[in-house]
Amino acid sequence: MSTEALVLLAVTVAVAAFVQGAGGLGFALIVAPVAGLLDPGLVPVFVLASMVPLNLYVAWRERAALDLRGAGWITAARLLATPGGLVLLWAVPDGRLGLLVGAATVLAAVVSLAAPAFTPGRRAYAAAGVVTGLTETATGVGGPPLALVYQHRPAAELRATVAVCFLVGEVASLALLFATGRGRPEQLGWAVLLLPALAAGAWLSRLVHHRLDARRMRVFVLCFALVSGVVLMLGA
Repeated sequence: MSTEALVLLAVTVAVAAFVQGAGGLGFALIVAPVAGLLDPGLVPVFVLASMVPLNLYVAWRERAALDLRGAGWITAARLLATPGGLVLLWAVPDGRLGLLVGAATVLAAVVSLAAPAFTPGRRAYAAAGVVTGLTETATGVGGPPLALVYQHRPAAELRATVAVCFLVGEVASLALLFATGRGRPEQLGWAVLLLPALAAGAWLSRLVHHRLDARRMRVFVLCFALVSGVVLMLGA
C-alpha cells in the first residue's frame, strides 16, 4: 500500500472511530468501502479487528445504559448466523468481494434510512442478530440492522448495547475466519498499525458524545455509505 493510501486509510479510521464513538454506529459503513477500494484483501478481517478495541472502549464507557435483554437475544442469534456468513464469503469469488461489500453497504443504508419507527421485541432482536451475523462475517458491515432496532431508543442505550453485540460477534467472526483460513496475520497487522488513528477518533468522541445530534450524524453516515458503496460497486 502506498503512503498516500495509508494516510487516507488512517484518516478514514479516525473519522469512523469518532462517528461510532459519538453516535454508536458507522465505523464499518465508513471504513469497509474505503478499505475495499484501497485493498479488497483488507475486508472483512481488517474492519472486524479494528472494531474490537473501539467497541470495548465504548461498551465500558456506556456500560450503565446497556440493554441486557436486547443484547442477549441479538448476540445469541448473531452467533448462530456467523457460520452462514462464512459460507457466503466462500461462495463469492475474491474478485467480486468488492461488489458484495458495496451492495451490502448500499442496501443496509437504504433500509436504515427508509425504515419506519417501531417498538422492538424478541423477533426484531433475533432478526437483527441473524442479519448482522451474515453480513458482518462476510463483509465487515453489520450495523444497520442494529440501528433499525435501537434508532428510537436513548443514544447511550444504543451505543452501549450495539457495542457489546458487536464486540462478541466480531471476536466470534474473527475466530471462525482464522480457523478456516480466511484470515491472515498481515490483516491484523494493518489494524495494529492504525490503532493510534482509531484511538484518536475514539478519544475525540468522548468530548462530544453526550451532546452530539445523533440523528443528524446517523443521516450523514448513511449518506456517505450510499456514495461509497456505489463507488465500490462500480469499481468492482
